[in-house]
Amino acid sequence: MTHTRRPMLAIALALPLALAACSGGQAGEEAYAPQPDTLQIYSAQHIEVTKAVAAEFTEETGIPTQVRDGQDSSMGHMIVKEGNSSPADVFLTENSPAMTLVEREGLLAPVDATALDQVRDGLAPSSRLWAPIAARSTVLVYNKDLISEQDLPSSMMELADPKWSGKWGAAPGGADFQAIAAGMLAERGESETRAWLQALADNAEVYQNNIATMKAVNAGQVPVGIMYHYYWYRDQAGDRQGSANTALHYFGGEDPGAFVSLSAGGVLASSDMPEQAQRFLEYVTGPKGQRALVDSGSMEYAVGTGANSDPALPSLEELEAPAVEVSSLNSDQVIALMTDVGIL
Repeated sequence: MTHTRRPMLAIALALPLALAACSGGQAGEEAYAPQPDTLQIYSAQHIEVTKAVAAEFTEETGIPTQVRDGQDSSMGHMIVKEGNSSPADVFLTENSPAMTLVEREGLLAPVDATALDQVRDGLAPSSRLWAPIAARSTVLVYNKDLISEQDLPSSMMELADPKWSGKWGAAPGGADFQAIAAGMLAERGESETRAWLQALADNAEVYQNNIATMKAVNAGQVPVGIMYHYYWYRDQAGDRQGSANTALHYFGGEDPGAFVSLSAGGVLASSDMPEQAQRFLEYVTGPKGQRALVDSGSMEYAVGTGANSDPALPSLEELEAPAVEVSSLNSDQVIALMTDVGIL
C-alpha cells in the first residue's frame, strides 16, 4: 500500500534534542519529505528512544519506518493544521495533552484491543483512541543543605503560600510542566489552578527546562523545584554534577504534585498504512518495545503489563498518583491561564 496523500512542503520543526535536554526549547529547523511506502511516525518522544524502537520494529516486521521529530504542543497543532492531508500514520508524544489535542479534533482512529490489552489496568483513556507508551512522575527536587525533609511542603499546592516566595522554581514554558498543570486543572478546577499559577508568576523562579530547574536547586539558587523524576535519576546514574546536593520528595496521597504524566501513542484516522500503524503501537506497548524503553536509560516508567521499569525507581503503585481522566487534560487551557496570569 502506498501513500496517496500529497507530500507536505518542508515545515519548520525543532531539530532532534539530546536526550538529556528534552523539553528545553527548539534547537533549529530541518526539512522533512515523507518517503513512499514507509510508515510515518511523528514523534515528540525522546528521539533516540523512538528511533531505536522503530529500527527494531522494522527489523522484526520488515515494515520500513521514518521518524519525524518535534515537540509536543507544536507537533500536535501541526497535525491538526494538516488534518486529513497529514502524512503521519502514528503520533507519539511525551505528554498526553498533545495527543488529546488531536483527539478532540476527531483525527485519531481507535487503537486495536491487542495494543491496549498490553497496558496496565487504569492507564488507558476511556476513549480508547490512544495508548499509553511510557510514564513519568511529578516530583519535588530539594537541596539537602538548604532544607530538611521535615520542612518540605506536604502538598504541591502549599507552594502558593507567600512563605515560599523566592524559594522554589519550575519551568512553566515547557510541555512537561504544562501537563502537570493540566492535571491540576482537571482535578482542582480553574479557580484553584489559576491561584496557584498566579503564585508561581509572582513568587517562583522561572527556569528554561527541568534540567535547569534541577541544577538551580543543586547550586542552591532555590531550596526546591518542581520537575519530572527521570531527569534526576539519569543524572544520578551518571556523573551527578547536576544533582549531587539534592534528593527527591514524592508527595503521594493523590496530591496534584503526585501527578503521573503518560506518553501517548495514536494512529491517525487518515493513515494510508493503518494496519502497519496498529502493529507499531502493538510493538511499542508489548514486551520488546517496553524493554527497549527501559534499556534506553531514559529512566521513564514502563507501562506494559508485566514490564519492569529500572530497579532504581519506586514502583508506579507507590506513587499514589491522583486519578485523572487523561482524555480531559487540556494544555491549551493551561497556556491560556498562564498567559492571563503573566507567566507566558
